[in-house]
Amino acid sequence: MRIHVAYTGGTIGMIHSPEGLLPGADVQGWLSNVLEGTQIDPEQVSFTTFDPLIDSSNATPAHWQLIIDDLVSHWEKADAFVVLHGTDTMSYAASALSYALTGFGKPVIVTGSQHPLGVVESDAIANVTGALNAAISGKATGVTLFFGHHLFAGNRVTKFSSWAFEGFTAPSTGPLARTGTPWHWYASPIPATGWPNPKPYVRQDIAVLDLVPGISAERLRAMLDPAPSAVLVRAYGVGNVPDEEPGLARVVIDLINNGTPVIISSQCLQAEVILGRYAASSPLVKAGAIGTGDMTLEAAYTKLVFLLSQGLQGDELRHWMATPIAGELSLH
Repeated sequence: MRIHVAYTGGTIGMIHSPEGLLPGADVQGWLSNVLEGTQIDPEQVSFTTFDPLIDSSNATPAHWQLIIDDLVSHWEKADAFVVLHGTDTMSYAASALSYALTGFGKPVIVTGSQHPLGVVESDAIANVTGALNAAISGKATGVTLFFGHHLFAGNRVTKFSSWAFEGFTAPSTGPLARTGTPWHWYASPIPATGWPNPKPYVRQDIAVLDLVPGISAERLRAMLDPAPSAVLVRAYGVGNVPDEEPGLARVVIDLINNGTPVIISSQCLQAEVILGRYAASSPLVKAGAIGTGDMTLEAAYTKLVFLLSQGLQGDELRHWMATPIAGELSLH
């Protein structure tokens, strides 16, 4: 099997400097040494090193598009793909790739590490070899994320720890597989509806806001003036917004009435947004707010960026936010 590796940056290839960790390790040479003597011949592996390499905390939608372009350009030369990415926004990147690559037809596994490859305690070897094993397994499909001995659907995962080797979880679905002798496979990703010929990702003016007890209508209105292209509100529980705080719901309703899409997600790590279940969210339902179901924040945000990049607005945007494109959303 031919494998293409796209090294985009991240902790995995960083070295220590007086300013802190910076890119600098020979990741391609390191990988060749790791593969020597295994069932994967290093000659079977092509490699792209992004220039410049990026700390994933600096990633933007343009960075996601660069990854997509690299994978597409190597499609005919490889049977499976591994993306080495920083952990800070890895779950955003994996979700973004999933929407743009529903017609790709070959497995893409995203991974990285909590420690640089050059330290003895690093998790780099375990994660990269796990991703490669998933790539050659014949069982991984679509875009997945391998980390901490688990394989997840790429758009179902969130980073929950900045230090644990098992730093990612899929709160609503659990893992697809975990390492072992042999690997244990639990499930397959939800089938993708797909999106033919997607337009490139473009940065969008999206406001992401957390509600907190005591937030006032005046503060919320000031945070949304001028109005962004869309608003993603991280509300409580199943999508509840305070309905006794004077004018707070009215701020959101006015945005919707003036043509700004408002998406309601939850602050809960494991949640299913059901707008209208409680009276506190009923005014938003009537105004046309859009719930995220059981999508993670990363899946909902990147999906919104994707749909806006396709030029969708109004009812089309509402329809596709509630319709699975790449298995990111459960339908009941």
